Amino acid sequence: MKIDASPARGMRDLLPADVAVRDHVLDTIVTVYRRFGYQRIETPAVENIARLQGGQGGENEKLIFEILRRGLPEYAEPGTRIHDLVELGLRYDLTVPLTRFYGSNQASLPTPFRSLQVGPVWRAERPQRGRYRQFSQCDIDMIGEPSVLAEAELIEATTQALADVGLDGTTVRLSDRRFLAAVAASAQLPEEAWPGFFITLDKLDKIGWDGVRAELDSMGLPHDRVIETISGLQETTPAKLADTLADAVPALADEVIDDLATTAACLDRLAAGRSLTWEFDPSLVRGMGYYTGQIFEITHPQAGGSVAGGGRYDKLIGRSLGRDVPACGFSIGFERIVDLLDAPRTRAALAVLTEPGVTVPDALAAARDLRAQGRTVEVVPRSGKFGAQLKRLEAAGFTAFITVTPEGIRSGERQLQ
Repeated sequence: MKIDASPARGMRDLLPADVAVRDHVLDTIVTVYRRFGYQRIETPAVENIARLQGGQGGENEKLIFEILRRGLPEYAEPGTRIHDLVELGLRYDLTVPLTRFYGSNQASLPTPFRSLQVGPVWRAERPQRGRYRQFSQCDIDMIGEPSVLAEAELIEATTQALADVGLDGTTVRLSDRRFLAAVAASAQLPEEAWPGFFITLDKLDKIGWDGVRAELDSMGLPHDRVIETISGLQETTPAKLADTLADAVPALADEVIDDLATTAACLDRLAAGRSLTWEFDPSLVRGMGYYTGQIFEITHPQAGGSVAGGGRYDKLIGRSLGRDVPACGFSIGFERIVDLLDAPRTRAALAVLTEPGVTVPDALAAARDLRAQGRTVEVVPRSGKFGAQLKRLEAAGFTAFITVTPEGIRSGERQLQ
């Protein structure tokens, strides 16, 4: 039987040139994050299913690739639920594994702990451009810092990383889950209905206000006051943010207003020296259920959605540690950024073309001498027409070549145009 050689739907093979671009982008991002003091850690791709389905992952908990228990018989007993056979799952983000990691290792970590993670995650969703079933994330988190120093630094580090990879003209969108909760409470929405309200509001950019009203109507939720408050704040200017919030939502705690005002001041100063803008977006929700404070996203005019997002999650680590720990994180949408960039795909590699009769030891010695200079070098036997082979080398990403003859003569380096 012939086996289909194509990858699973929604997952991709990546050619060397594609990987080279990804490596360049990742190296740039990691370099910036390390300058801010973030330290690289690694967590397993597989987590306990109970942790992944703990009710904090929002819609992503419906998209988990589940793993059956080991040692199951060939046939299950009639009436057995599939879920009862599941023990593990592939992680859908890097935040939930990080909280388990911190709970297990916090005694060996500094406070605050600046974490840097890079790795694949999996979601069983409908594949489309910029959205895959297996994709890479690049996260930074600050654990143990209760003040908005965490939010402001995460935003500054991530906007710097995006600028360094060549993604200019970004916009930072800012909101706060405590603000949204105050709006919902002021509109007398029952607290048990807040998650449904948040999920619906999060769809505003896709379904518009008419769609939001229709969904809230279907849930039997009053919405006129909520929509009036949020839509009235959408044009809030940064300079008047604190006063406008205090007037529009009198029940909003002073602490929340002060925190947002501080982050706004940091963004104002940052935007003054960099090619970015920012705005307060009262409709920003973010889908994860674990956010407890400020939330933020970064958008780009050429992207269909956000290219990075995150927020504060002060209650999540407590599920592993038994006590709450302040925490805040930011995740870069790595795939979308790679798709947006027109990065060079050459490798700056040198080909050592060996004429017929050149021995393997001589060929390897010639390449060895060049690698000692820090060059990327490949030995390539001469074959076919010379001009055609040079075109193949150029297409493969080589930028230069030398030739070696059986007599040991090495030509001078020549560039491939």
